[in-house]
This record gives sequence, structure tokens and C-alpha cells, in this order.
Amino acid sequence: MKDPFHYLKVPRTDPPVFTAELRVRRFAEIHVPFKAETAALQADRCLACGNPYCEWKCPVHNYIPNWLKLAAQGRIREAADLCHRTNSLPEICGRICPQDRLCEGACTLNDGFGAVTIGAVERYITDTALATGWRPDLSDVETTGWRVAIVGAGPAGLSCADVLVRNGVAATVYDQYPEIGGLLTFGIPEFKLEAGVIRQRRTILEEMGVQFVLGTRIGRDLPFTQLLDQYDAVFLGMGTYRGIRGGFPGEQLEGVELALPYLLSSARRILDFPQDERGYIDMAGQQVVVLGGGDTAMDCNRTAIRQGAGSVTCVYRRDEANMPGSRRELHHAREEGVQFLWNRQPVAILGDRQVTGIQLMETRLGAPDERGRRRPETIPGSEQVLPADRVIIAFGFLPDPADWFGDAHIDTRPNGLVSTRGEDSEFAFQTGNPRVFAGGDMVRGSSLVVHAVHEGRSAAQGILDYLAACTPALRTAAL
Repeated sequence: MKDPFHYLKVPRTDPPVFTAELRVRRFAEIHVPFKAETAALQADRCLACGNPYCEWKCPVHNYIPNWLKLAAQGRIREAADLCHRTNSLPEICGRICPQDRLCEGACTLNDGFGAVTIGAVERYITDTALATGWRPDLSDVETTGWRVAIVGAGPAGLSCADVLVRNGVAATVYDQYPEIGGLLTFGIPEFKLEAGVIRQRRTILEEMGVQFVLGTRIGRDLPFTQLLDQYDAVFLGMGTYRGIRGGFPGEQLEGVELALPYLLSSARRILDFPQDERGYIDMAGQQVVVLGGGDTAMDCNRTAIRQGAGSVTCVYRRDEANMPGSRRELHHAREEGVQFLWNRQPVAILGDRQVTGIQLMETRLGAPDERGRRRPETIPGSEQVLPADRVIIAFGFLPDPADWFGDAHIDTRPNGLVSTRGEDSEFAFQTGNPRVFAGGDMVRGSSLVVHAVHEGRSAAQGILDYLAACTPALRTAAL
């Protein structure tokens, strides 16, 4: 019988991390994975609440107490089966989800006792199961004859493909990049998520029957109409890739970079993929200033450190308590040598042709904006100049609707996001074109990976419902 006071006798333990001195010399994950005994002890701290807040707070509503119990008992393959019933990418979410704001933040034990280390146990379950040869069981799946094209091999597209093939629908995933993952591979640095984890997931999906057509941009290399001609339905999971600029003078100077091209360049270098026409963007020996306070800014900070930057300073216009990025990432960045300037608003990047510095003004927090966040207000007379050789702008991402959307009757909202039916509608995430569905960042806006996973899976169910409702006559007419 389980000791009801186990959670008091065994305190919360996070996976150890490598020292900062070692971390900054390599692009590799910084956490040391749990061993079997530690994973079981930590999983056994779960109280198995009757109405588990962790499960409700999780965007994919994982059966967290259930697979924690299995992990505590050493039944890892059964736990992996249960993880995959709600999440198509559990080994990835276990690594990069902000558990402190989601499942662990809602854990009953988080109020004074230390939340269960849900994310680390989730990673342990899936990594261990896969290492011992676990694979999804599709032995009872019957082929339907339906075929679906998926545009975008990011988390939404991969999750959609996973659900479709488990229901007997053939899925072919198209992506412009030479490897799957989207921003998982090309936007999230390897010190948070190693590329080998994505390649392993690709192998699993291919074994399940998913086909990938990579290095192919729809609308340029292949017309979208061809997908409509060849497939019964299409899912769009193309993400948001257009960087937000600051709109202040000097952004055109040499030495100013947007976050995504910078991170893409680093990923291509590490993965040995060809660079674009600009070549590798290297911060070695430079005074680097990163503008922004989100997780992308943290990725840029820590990448520059690993490239050997002379100094890295992160500038954010609100205070530390109001930054949108993960506190865990902030802690790691500080350990690795990143300096932070809070309550500073950039007003101009300085230099004739090349960046020499950035002009800032101090701020104070004023009235809340439409989202409830207090607006930063500049303080007159507080101007100051921060020397810089390079500036990285990490203000987030905007949608970039394809020019073929209009011809395909795919409607967008005024902000450029794709307009779809709601999740509770007859055919979830269906666009204005009844045969086209969409989900993830291009519908929601730039957000968490786990939200994209949820919407990809929900859209897959919408596609299954739509295909089931199509009579043979309707199917012939659609083709």
C-alpha cells in the first residue's frame, strides 16, 4: 500500500544540470536525465487527486496521474502507451513545455511542498520506452483509402499526421525545410532540444506509414491546386515565421538581425545544412544586445554565448516580474553569463553603416493594456546609449499568409491569421474551403508547442469527421 506521506519524505527533485562552464562550450541539452529509481520516487509523489488540476491545466489534457502511477510501478511501456493517447510528441513536450506555468504550476503540491516533476518524468517515460524498442501498436488499424496532405512538418502537422494514420488515413507531409520539425528543429536550439530527438520521432512516424516530402515549398515548387487534386483533404500547419520589427531608426544597419534568421543560421551550421545567401551569422567576439523578453530572446541570448560573444545583454521594456519568457530559461541564461537590463525601451539603433550602439529610455509600468498587461511608459530625460556591435530583434512572430490562400478560398482575419471553425464545431478547424483544415500558430498566433500539438490533433479529428460524412458521390465530386 502506498505511503500517504511519501510526498513529505521525498522532496521534489529536478534533474541535475551540467555546469554553466561546460554548457556554454557546446550545443547540447543541459539536463542530466532521471535514472530509473529517481523517476519512480518522483512519480510516486503524485497524490492522485480526484479532480487533477494538472490534467485540466495541460493543453492536451494528458492523463498525468495515471502515467505517473505506472512510472512509479516501473511499467514504462504502459505509461508510454498512455502518454501517446493524448500527446503526439511527449518526449518533446517533456523537454520544452513551460511546466511551471502549466501542469506543475497547477499541481496540488505546488502550494508549499514542491510540485511533482511532471515534465522530467514524462521525458523519462518516453525516452526509456523508445530506447527499449517501444513503438505504437497499429495492428488493429484498418486502411480507409482516404488520403490527406499536410503542409508543414512542425508540431501541428506532425500531430495531425499521427492521429490520421492511427485511424487508417494515409498522410503525406510537405515542408520547405530539409528536415522535419519546423521551429522545433530550426528555431529551438539544441541546448533545449537536440535534433536527434526530432529525427527519432521522424523514424517512428515513417514506421507508422507517414510519408514526408521535404525541401518542397507549396506555391513555389508545387501548386496548392495539385494537393487538392490528389488528396481528399488538406491540413495547413505552416506556423508563423515573419519576425516583428521595432519600427525605430537604424534597423536597416549592418549588424542588425531578426531572431529567426539568426537561429536558422545557427541550426543550419550545427546540422550541416547549406546556409542561405547571407551565410552563417556569427557573434564570436562581438558586443551583442538582444531586444525582447520572451523565450525566443532567451534562445538568442544563449546561442550568442555559445558562439563566443564578447558580451550579451538582454534588454526588455518591462520589469523582470512581467517578462513573458520562462523563469527557468532566465535562470539558465544568467548562469551562462547573459546580462539583463529591465525597464528599458529601445528608441534607435545607432551607427552610420554598421551598428555602434543602441539608444534606450528607462520605463515605468502604467495602466493595463487590452490584454491586462501594464503598459511600459518612457520616462522623459532618461535617455542612455548602450554600446553594441550586433543587435538581435526578438519581438515575436507574425503570420505570413501565402499568396494562394485567396484562390483556395482560405480566409484570413485582419491580423493575417487563418480563420477556421471552432474546436467544438461539426468539423473542427475547417477553413472556408471545406476540404482544407488549419491549426497551430497560423490559426492561434505564435504560441506554445503543446498548443500546436493539441490543435493538430483536434484538426485531425475534424478531418476524420468530415471524411466520414462524405458519401461516395460527394467524394467523387470533391475530386
